[in-house]
Amino acid sequence: MARVLLSLPDEFLNKVDKIAGSEQRTRSELIREALRAYIKRSSVIDIEKSNKNAQLLEDLLD
Repeated sequence: MARVLLSLPDEFLNKVDKIAGSEQRTRSELIREALRAYIKRSSVIDIEKSNKNAQLLEDLLD
């Protein structure tokens, strides 16, 4: 597994630590999960955009 150096404002890191602690996980686990959710959401949005664009093209061709 690769390591990544990440700079965060102290206030944000404190929030991350508080959430990680309340869920009994590490910072890394919490940040990985947040990134997974972001990537999944982004791919769903791209699919929705693609489907919308495909429908617009079909409508134009009909």
